[in-house]
Order: sequence, then C-alpha cells, then structure tokens
Amino acid sequence: MPKAELPHCCFASRFFSEVIYKMKRIDFENGNIVSNILKAALPMLVAQIMSLLYNIVDRVYIARIPDVGTTALGAVGLCFPIIVIITAFSNLFGTGGAPIFSIERGKGNHAKAGLLMNTSFTLLALCAVILMIAGLLFARPILVLFGASDAGLVYAYPYLMIYLLGTLPSMIATGMNPFINAQGYSVAGMLSVAIGAVTNFLLDPLFIFVFHLGITGAALATVLSQTLSALYVIRFLHRRAEYKVRLLRPAEWKSSLVEAKNIVSLGTAGFIMQLTNSLVTICCNNILSVTGGDIYISVMTIISSVRQLVETPIHAMVEGTSPILSYNYGARRPGRVRKSILIMSLLVFGYTAVMWSMIILIPETLIRIFSSDAALIQDAVPALNMYFAAFIFMDLQYIGQAVFKSLNKKVFAIFFSLLRKVFIVVPLTYFLPYVMHMGTDGVFLAEPVSNVIGGTACILTMLITIMPELKRIEVENRRAE
Repeated sequence: MPKAELPHCCFASRFFSEVIYKMKRIDFENGNIVSNILKAALPMLVAQIMSLLYNIVDRVYIARIPDVGTTALGAVGLCFPIIVIITAFSNLFGTGGAPIFSIERGKGNHAKAGLLMNTSFTLLALCAVILMIAGLLFARPILVLFGASDAGLVYAYPYLMIYLLGTLPSMIATGMNPFINAQGYSVAGMLSVAIGAVTNFLLDPLFIFVFHLGITGAALATVLSQTLSALYVIRFLHRRAEYKVRLLRPAEWKSSLVEAKNIVSLGTAGFIMQLTNSLVTICCNNILSVTGGDIYISVMTIISSVRQLVETPIHAMVEGTSPILSYNYGARRPGRVRKSILIMSLLVFGYTAVMWSMIILIPETLIRIFSSDAALIQDAVPALNMYFAAFIFMDLQYIGQAVFKSLNKKVFAIFFSLLRKVFIVVPLTYFLPYVMHMGTDGVFLAEPVSNVIGGTACILTMLITIMPELKRIEVENRRAE
C-alpha cells in the first residue's frame, strides 16, 4: 500500500517514531563535548530516575501495606542481594560489551562492532535462563543464608519467586540498553526505561491494594513492566538502530570466542562492583539481624533506597560520558577524551555537593519518602548520617572507574572494584561491630571509610596512568601529520 493510502493514525505513529529515533542521535566524533555529554546524560538521567521506580515504587507501596508494611519492607531488602546479582550479570555483558563496541565504532571496524553486540546478546540470554532456573530451585535456602527470619521469609519468598520469572526480560532491558546509548540514540534509550517504569508505577497500586495481592502484586507488576521494556529494546535494536541485534548462529560461536573473552574480561569490573554490593548487603543484613534485629534490616533497606536515589544522577553522568570517552579513544582523539573527563568530573562534584547538603540538613525528608513509621525514622536518621559521612569521596571512585572501563583498562577496573568493597568494606563490616564493639553503628561507618581509601587510590591511579598515555597519543598524532 502506498504511504499516502495509510490510515492517518498509522502514518502519524510512524512519523513520530522516526522523529524520536533519528533526530536526537548524537555525533560523538564532531559534536561539542559539553553538548554531547549533556545530550547523552540528560536522557540517561531521566532513564536512571525512572529505573529506580521499578524497585523504589515497590518499596514505597509495600511499606504502606496495613499492619505488615515494615516487616514486608525488610523482607524485600533480603531479596536485594539476589536482584543485584541478576543486575551484575546484565552489566557483565552490557557494560562489558558496549565500551569495546564503541571503541571499534570509533576505529571504523563496523563488522567487528556488530559481532561484539550480538555476542553480548547471546551470552546475556543464555546466562539469564541459567540464573532463573537456579534461582527458582534454590530460592528458599538462599534467603535463609542471606539472613531471612521465619517472619521475613513469609514475604520474601513469594516476592522473589515471581521476580525470578522475569529474569530474562530484566537482563535484556538492562544489559542491551547500553548498546542503544552507544550508538548515540540516547532518547530511545530513555524511552526503553520509561515504558517499564510508568507501567510499574500504574500497576503497583492496582495489584497491591485494589486486587489485594500484597507483596506478590508488587513483584508481578515489576515483571510485567520489565517485559515491556525488554520488548522495546529488542524491537529497536533489531529494526531501528544502525547495528541490528540477533542471536549468534551456531556456526559463529567459535569465531566469536575472542570477542566473548574480551566482553567478559572488561565486564568483570562492573560485575564485581555489583556483586560486591550484593556481598556487602548480605554481610550487613546478617550482622544487623544479630546486633539490631529486623528493624535495622528495614533501616538498611531505606538507606540503600536513599543511596540509589541520590546516586542515580551520578550514574547518568558517568554512563552518559562513557560512549563519548570510548569512541574518541578508539578514534585517537586524546584532547576530546581529556575534556570529557574534566566536564564529567565537574558535573559529578557539583551535583554531589548539593545532594550531600540535603542529606546533612534534611535527612528525615529523604527517609519519609520510603516510610512514615516513627520508630523506624528515629533509628534511620543517625544511620543515614553515618553512612553518607564521606559521600563526596565516592565520586573519585566513580570517575576513575568510568575512565578505566571506557578506555578498556581491564586490570585497573577490576582491581578497584575489588579494593573498595571486598578488601575494605566487608572486613570493616565485621571488625567495627564485633572487635571495636560499635554494634550497628560500625556497620554504617564501614562505607565512608571505604569511600575515602578506595576513592582516593582510584583517582590517583587514573591520573598517573591515563593522562600520560593521552599525552603520548597526542605526540604520535603530531608526528604522523
């Protein structure tokens, strides 16, 4: 049928789609650096904020379930480590593949870039199926291992079982979205998250309070929302993007082994960061259950929620800058790489100064977003202040890690992922409460200590190693002219 004969609604829909998908594409090579970062970061910020709604909205509504809200909120907190593990595997293939994909795009190696994306997608899909099956089989003993009491297990187990059914769409939505942003389609990347977040926001109160499904309703709303996001991501990458996603054919598996190794190698840094976050949460919940009881698990759940809320723009800034760093590094444009690092750092520090001030001045306001329980708020305020005591030092870790990951510096990225959480936070989480007899305070103080040590070491190493390399590339470029 000729285009002129299409129904008006269909034509309008297609026209709108073309506007959304094409007019906002970012030119990483020639565009203004500040403009590029803002064009990438702002849609990603919206996406990251909306992404929070998947779990944050769940927690807000769950905390307000009559009579059982506080207990149910703590139960969801027990599921966090498993949810984080699933996200970690998404990042293993997504944030592991996307920077290398961008570097190859910058070099003009389009066939290799396409192979990298398809390899990431295939690995992600296989991993999702394995994780879902394993989680469904061992959910109960895992929750007990993570610190679930009999009372908490009543709510945590059904929530987790439903959530696990959405493992594949959750990992596709999270893991493949970086490839949309890496091609310059930042608005489309934002929309992929917005679709799921808005759906979750609408379904949560419907399932929890109208259909009286309680905590299982929250999980069901999340799974359905993630499924819609995943369908959008697949459709866009298969039909609209410059590089078309598909599963690898059996004949391609052997030839893609090198790409798979490189993806997993670089992605290990982000994987470890997520995995160690889960490990820290497990350790904290176990110790808090002994030193403070179930109410302090709820306190930690709120603190984790506040952290997600205030860190989201930082994630947007560094992840929005990442493809610009990767592309220009691959294209051997060191001046644009340096300028991108500087602008990213200024944006991150400026934002953190504002949010840190809010945490110090109005902690109760932030806590009341998630709970109105007076006893819970009373315990959460001092805990929040201790946890965020060295918040700005965390920026140093984020900036350094973003540069290492974006420039494919695998060893540094992995080491500093391990340093802050595994080598500092986990030992301190046991040492301060038990050896120093600080009780629950020791759990919350482990984080700021790690931020100071780990963040400082990360940024100094980045300056010492990366800046001389960029200078060397600059000299080589002048000689080649």
